[in-house]
Amino acid sequence: MKITRRILMGLAGAAALSTSFGSAYAWEPTKPIDFVIMAGAGGGADQIARFIQSVAEKKSLTVRPLVPNNKGGGSGAEALIALNGASDPDHTILVTLNSFFTTPMRQKNLGIDIQTFTPIAMMGVDPFVLWVHKDSGITTFEQWLDTVKAANGEYVMGGTGKGQEDSIVVAWMEKNYGVKIKYIPYKGGGAVAKDLAGQQIMASVNNPSEAKGFYENGDVVPLIAFSDERLPNLPDVRTVKELGKDFSYYNQRAVVGAPGMSDEAAQYYQDLFQKIYDSPEWQGYMESESLAALPMDASKQREYWKTQVVNHEELLKEMGE
Repeated sequence: MKITRRILMGLAGAAALSTSFGSAYAWEPTKPIDFVIMAGAGGGADQIARFIQSVAEKKSLTVRPLVPNNKGGGSGAEALIALNGASDPDHTILVTLNSFFTTPMRQKNLGIDIQTFTPIAMMGVDPFVLWVHKDSGITTFEQWLDTVKAANGEYVMGGTGKGQEDSIVVAWMEKNYGVKIKYIPYKGGGAVAKDLAGQQIMASVNNPSEAKGFYENGDVVPLIAFSDERLPNLPDVRTVKELGKDFSYYNQRAVVGAPGMSDEAAQYYQDLFQKIYDSPEWQGYMESESLAALPMDASKQREYWKTQVVNHEELLKEMGE
């Protein structure tokens, strides 16, 4: 379904008038905004949050700053707990991954109901790519499969925490290609990419943005993409679908607000992130980092959450979670 983006000309005009006649919004932040990141430093979510912060600052889009706050512990549980119990919901927002769906499923004792959170913005979706170190000598997916099978359960991969996005993709490969992999969980994709470049692990399924620097340096080699189509920035890398497997997997790059956020604050952040999304800077970032657009309004985001919960319940069940 095509979702029409909101027209911001009226908002821009109102903002211009606000200098003389007061704020254009019914609510504005009165202190720094706690910008919680559902992962550790250096990963895709962290990079996105800090890029968003830089755009907001460069364009003076907020009267109070966005303050990035990494909380990647417990496969994102630390971030969910922080947001769920925020003492000031109007000044607390979160950059999410798919662990927004999976962690409450796997850790029911958290008592997290994601439908109580406040939809703000879907900034895009991030594909997954299988990477190996250049010194492995592996240049094709078929060679990789032969290597993993020959390792007889001793092949080591790293990724974000157990039950999170990376581990879901790895588990899918194990099931669909009959391989056995030792999986090491990390707090964030940045540490995974660094350890692959340092040959502490043998492979990863990092997002392109997380592996980009090491790929550009020639340290890592992409073998296969878990996307619907070939990625423009990796045009020679085949997709799993090209190999006959009907599978693709993307990481959501979304922003949500705390439970109990006022309608006025939610509207303020929705407008703010729409402006950031529409900016040349963000559009350029999406292109350079291989993010795909998936715009949707607040009601569509809630529907998307429901769909993703069902999809991930099936994926986790296949993993034996």
